[in-house]
Amino acid sequence: MRASDAERERVAEALRDAVAEGRLDMEEFEERLEAAYKARTHGELAPLVRDLPAPGVRTPAPAAPGASGAVDWPSRIGGTATSRGAFAFWSGFGRKGTWTVGRKFTAFAMWGGGEIDLREARFESAETVIRCFTVMGGMGVTVPPELTVRVRGFGLMGGFGDRATGEGTPGSPRVTVTGFALMGGIGVERKRRKAEKRAASGEGPRKELR
Repeated sequence: MRASDAERERVAEALRDAVAEGRLDMEEFEERLEAAYKARTHGELAPLVRDLPAPGVRTPAPAAPGASGAVDWPSRIGGTATSRGAFAFWSGFGRKGTWTVGRKFTAFAMWGGGEIDLREARFESAETVIRCFTVMGGMGVTVPPELTVRVRGFGLMGGFGDRATGEGTPGSPRVTVTGFALMGGIGVERKRRKAEKRAASGEGPRKELR
């Protein structure tokens, strides 16, 4: 049976919710969203959301994380910012690894995607504001469990996930993530560092291939 515009938009909405909640990464979101708008039949739409909750269904937000490990926050606050913003148009951007985020950081993605990873980042200031804006695109912000985070964004025909809101360990920077998603998705989620995940699973350190 042929799919209608309204049905395609319902699938797109489910995909935006999923990326905002951290269920899809940016690459998957963009691929599925493109396929949804190109779909002509129900059979083409159904697989795109088969592994996702129905639109409007939300899982309970996790409790605010406590101290999951010792972080030397004083050594990671201060210094000159290495980046104060990012932009993507029909493309993508990434800020991850050891970098210094400016006290005000602005990211914009239109018909594209972006990744902001704060797990190994330094902070120019103990009070940091990250402003995220996306139009028909997706963006992900990853923070460590020990960081104090406030999410203040909203979505218009899109999603802005707030599951990462919570207190961090004593002395951590205070990061506010704000902005809006227009027909797109912005997700903010907490994840442990890869080294911590390997340690928890009993694996030893891995050598990076170059």
